[in-house]
Amino acid sequence: MTRLTLRQMQYFQRLAELLHFGRAAAACGVTQPALSAQIAEMEAQLGFQLFERGGGAVRLTQEAQELRPRIERILAEVEDLEHMARRDQNALGERFRLGIIPTVAPFLLPRLLPKLKQDFPSLRLEVREAVTDTLIQETSAGRLDGMIAAAPIESPQLKSEMLFEDRFYLAVPEVDAERLAPPVAQESMALERLMLLEDGHCMRNQALAICGMVKPITMASLGATSLMTLLQLVAHGFGVTLVPEMARESADAQQGLRVLPFVDPAPARTICLSWRKTNTREADFAALSKTVKDLHRL
Repeated sequence: MTRLTLRQMQYFQRLAELLHFGRAAAACGVTQPALSAQIAEMEAQLGFQLFERGGGAVRLTQEAQELRPRIERILAEVEDLEHMARRDQNALGERFRLGIIPTVAPFLLPRLLPKLKQDFPSLRLEVREAVTDTLIQETSAGRLDGMIAAAPIESPQLKSEMLFEDRFYLAVPEVDAERLAPPVAQESMALERLMLLEDGHCMRNQALAICGMVKPITMASLGATSLMTLLQLVAHGFGVTLVPEMARESADAQQGLRVLPFVDPAPARTICLSWRKTNTREADFAALSKTVKDLHRL
């Protein structure tokens, strides 16, 4: 009868994540031979190989790829049970793994991190910056406790709470600002020069939705991965781009561009906190949500 232990599954999860026996062993707080022995025992019990070793690389076998999401769900549920047993403890008093999208992290974290450190001194925060689809996968699998991203969060395994509305502005080259006569209409031909983030960023889809009948034609092949890169391109006259309100201070500090408002009702995105429906850390999510909301009101 096959009997896998939680320890074996934890070692498997970390090795599947890092794909390196030495680093996985260090992350688990054990020696490499100890981790290797548990993985080998796990393979013997299952009757198939989990990892391909050779050429200095470690790869998951097809069987391991199929097994991985099931093990992640089991470990996530075990962790939920452990948190349930400790739910009388103070909120945000232990490890918390938070994912944030790249168009929020650089502008929220400088204010959020010191506030969390001040209000929750026992919190051990781990931050992961990635695009929305990646954060959804990792939160659903239990590799993250929660995530902050722009709605919609399309996953039946997650629940979401609105944090705040984030209005959009239009960053344009300074030489074009007067000609555009702000506020800018969403059907303005200036949006034909709209530069977008690469595929995978939710703000790309939001930008396309805002454009309405105007099709962006400029810089489609650039594939910029950060908002700050787009602002540099705007400042040098290559096009225009959207700026969320939380990034407006950074955009205003850039020489060579102007940040213009849209005609009311201005387009906006909804920033949400999301977590697994089975996660029992309700006090932690409530405390984090309140902290972010309070910062946004300042």
